[in-house]
Amino acid sequence: MKRISIFTLVCIGLAAAVFAQDPSGDEIIRRMEDNQTFSAAYIEGRMIITDRFGERTVTFTMYAEGEERFLIEFTSRDEQGQRILRRDDSLYLYYPDAREVIRIQGAALRDSLFGSDLSYEDMTGGRGILSDYRAERIGRTTIRGRDVWEVRLDARTTNVPYPQQVYFVDVADYVLVESHQFARNGRKLKETEMLEIREQDGYRFPSHMRITDVTRRSSGTEMIFDSIDTSVRIPADTFSLEALSW
Repeated sequence: MKRISIFTLVCIGLAAAVFAQDPSGDEIIRRMEDNQTFSAAYIEGRMIITDRFGERTVTFTMYAEGEERFLIEFTSRDEQGQRILRRDDSLYLYYPDAREVIRIQGAALRDSLFGSDLSYEDMTGGRGILSDYRAERIGRTTIRGRDVWEVRLDARTTNVPYPQQVYFVDVADYVLVESHQFARNGRKLKETEMLEIREQDGYRFPSHMRITDVTRRSSGTEMIFDSIDTSVRIPADTFSLEALSW
C-alpha cells in the first residue's frame, strides 16, 4: 500500500505540473481566434477618422463568413455605395459612379482607406494567423490594468502585410487587448488598441478599437461595431463578383 500511495502521489504531482504549464504561443492565438471568428455575421458600424483637417465619420454595413470572406458596403453620404469584397485571397473594390469593379493588388494595397489609418493591405490575409505566422509566447505583462500574454508573431512568408507583430492577449479570457505591427527592420508601423470588449452569443471580441499608423501625421482611426447579428443567414451569392456590382 505504501508503494502504491507514493507512486500515486508522484503521478498526481507530475500531472499537476503539466497542467500548470503556461500555454504556448500557438494555443494563445488559437483561443483568441475562437473568441472572435464568426461562422457568419452581419455588422453595422462606423469609422471615426481624425487627421490634421479634423474628424469625420464613415458608416458601413458588413457581411462576414469565417475568416476568409466579407463584403463591406459604405453608407455615409460621401462614400455611399462603394463596396469592398474579400474572397479567394483577393480584394475587390466597386465604385458605383463608374460602375466598375477593380481588383486591388500590388502597391495599391498599401493605399489608405478613405484617408484612415487602415490600409487595404490590412484587410488581406484571413486564413488564420497561424497559417501565416509562427507564434512564440515571450512574456506576461500588464496593459491598462489587464494581465496579458505577450506573443510575438514572425511571418512564414512574404505574402503578409507585416513581417512581425506582437499581440497582447488577456490571460483570463483570451481576448486581444493590443497589437503592434513592425517592418522587417524592426521599425514599428502601427498600433491597435482595443477600447471595448463585447460578449455576445458565446463570443468575446473587440467591438471598439483605435488604429494608429505611427508613420503618418494623424491622430488615429477608431473602428466601432454598433450592432452584430451572428444568427444571420447569408445568401449564397453575397460574395460573388456579380453581386458586388448590382
